[in-house]
Amino acid sequence: MTEFMTGTARRAPGAAPPGGAAEKPAVPGPRDRRSPATGTGDGPPDGQEAAALLERTRALVDPRLRAAVESLPGPMRRIALYHFGWQSADGTPAAGNAGKAIRPALVLAAASALGGPAAAASAVRAAAAVELVHNFTLLHDDVMDRDTTRRHRPTAWTVFGDADAILAGDALQALALRLLAEDEHPASGPAAARLADCVVELCAGQHADTALERRAPDEVTLDEVLAMAEAKTGALLGCACALGALYAGAGEEDVAALDGFGRQAGLAFQLIDDVIGIWGDPQRTGKPAGADLAARKKSLPVVAALASGTPAATELAELYGKPYVAGDTEGIARTALAVERAGGREWAQAEAADRMARAMQELARAVPAPEAAGDLLALAEFVTRRRS
Repeated sequence: MTEFMTGTARRAPGAAPPGGAAEKPAVPGPRDRRSPATGTGDGPPDGQEAAALLERTRALVDPRLRAAVESLPGPMRRIALYHFGWQSADGTPAAGNAGKAIRPALVLAAASALGGPAAAASAVRAAAAVELVHNFTLLHDDVMDRDTTRRHRPTAWTVFGDADAILAGDALQALALRLLAEDEHPASGPAAARLADCVVELCAGQHADTALERRAPDEVTLDEVLAMAEAKTGALLGCACALGALYAGAGEEDVAALDGFGRQAGLAFQLIDDVIGIWGDPQRTGKPAGADLAARKKSLPVVAALASGTPAATELAELYGKPYVAGDTEGIARTALAVERAGGREWAQAEAADRMARAMQELARAVPAPEAAGDLLALAEFVTRRRS
């Protein structure tokens, strides 16, 4: 493999930029950078702002989500309620984790940034629709990836079987489009069309992901994996922001800018997610340590490491060329160390910072006043600082 693009300059993982030392692996959040409007930084927050915003979003969106899920036929309803954490496998009530609500929060934050609180209040249906689509993808991804744990409990397919989990995911997608179809807001039609286009892009991204997994490690390029990640993750975050802009009555340029902000933030999200997938704490992630490495996933840090041309890259290629043996924790540790020594972790963290810088540029096009962009900035900060 040849060296690859990192931002605007070609540089192999771990290599020093011209005239300086190698980049530090820390990922600066958007508030460590200069404000889109004033060019001044206001220092990193402690994360409480984003946590409060996500909590408010759940309070607004969950009743709409739950009402939609409760409208499903019995078998589909039971699986969906289990997936969201609202029921146990035996159908008894549960107070589980329904997810972080990042995507619906982006809908409401974008609507508020461009149209104020009234616009955000009008976009709750759209926010719920985006969350339903996100969970449709999770149900399907878990089946295709054979993931056995999500949100600290067994995945739906392991409890109810492949077919029922897939059908429940299909039902959630239908509920999302129905929410928008029944919405009397003038933006609901364009929003439904945009969300449908996003689903097609998500499916294309998942197809690319599964196709890449069938190829040898040295046959996959970083550009391919970045394009796949934008389709699988960036597309829905961009769509969430764009739907919020539509519900605020924004013009095409502002809608496109918010979509660009979400896409770039989504790539940063995926980069950090891939780092967590290798080095994250299972107590925080709810998944086994090194699950992505055990599955031999060609995540962004792994492909970056393979492209480095280092001895560690050669070792990693050899390890990835052999199937994982269940219970081989030592092998997982060696593989993670090879990724790190080849520069994959450092590259992913630096690339995430670069993507957030691009996201801030897109945001400044549509929302130049930092006080109006506060919620979006807080969510972007959460994306780059999270550990699970």
